[in-house]
Amino acid sequence: MRSKPHLRRYLKRCRHCRIFFLTEPSNINRHDLGCPFGCSESHRRREASRRSAAYYRTEQGRGKKRALNSKRYRVIANDEIESVTVEGETPEESGVAPILEHVRMVTSLIEGRFVSLDEIKEMLRKISRQHSLTRRRRVDYIVQQLNKDPP
Repeated sequence: MRSKPHLRRYLKRCRHCRIFFLTEPSNINRHDLGCPFGCSESHRRREASRRSAAYYRTEQGRGKKRALNSKRYRVIANDEIESVTVEGETPEESGVAPILEHVRMVTSLIEGRFVSLDEIKEMLRKISRQHSLTRRRRVDYIVQQLNKDPP
């Protein structure tokens, strides 16, 4: 933060674990944020479970649950099954880890330009190409790398 003082206003504290993290420019005035390292996701899951349990305790919810449970035991013909496409995919559904999205956002803030996920993946691939800490012969290490990423 000393070398980039303009990023101080993007620094927020997680409301769950209290660690500091950098946030999107659109969230500057918010104080109810969870960190992208798991707190937001666990809070979302916990609240979804709480809402679901509260709904299924109501009379309308009990009827819905009975109908859903009875469907489980019916045989469905193949021609009745329809494929449904989801248009608004979240990063988890599209295969992008939330931490990668966070690294992309922080890198974009620090560099002052848009950084794509492909650039982040390439950067992490270069950084992570290091020898393991176990003692082994050089040949064994090369064979392991070739097996992991064949040419």
